[in-house]
Amino acid sequence: MFLYVFYIPAVPVDTWGRFVYNEAGWGSNQPKACRKGETFMPRQSIFDMKFSKVYPLLLQKAERKGRAREEVDAVISWLTGYDMETTDLDVTCRTFFDGAPAYNPRAELITGKVCGVQVETIPDPLMKKIRQLDKLVDELAQGRPMEKILR
Repeated sequence: MFLYVFYIPAVPVDTWGRFVYNEAGWGSNQPKACRKGETFMPRQSIFDMKFSKVYPLLLQKAERKGRAREEVDAVISWLTGYDMETTDLDVTCRTFFDGAPAYNPRAELITGKVCGVQVETIPDPLMKKIRQLDKLVDELAQGRPMEKILR
């Protein structure tokens, strides 16, 4: 009786079982560039992203559906306690939410799914706050009245 031993390489292989080689060397886990000279940007965490980059996206989501900037500002103010006219937006999302002057205790009433994730079951408190804000802006964009959004 023969014992077959299969060698499983510790380096990445492509779909056809060939070893992957790129600029970082054989078997590097870093992604290959598609074209010569093209490089990949490292993925930035939402926690380290500036709120000044996220805020226009929230505005755009609401304004596409005919809602006003003041309504988005009212939702953010209700949730975090910030006065959006005087708040410095050039901080990270982590700093923005951790430094919220009066995070609304009724935020726990925000339920539902955002991008397929149940908001109330998110274990990370910072990610939960970010998703709660996203959920409120989603509801605003869907046309719900402000009285129901602000619970």
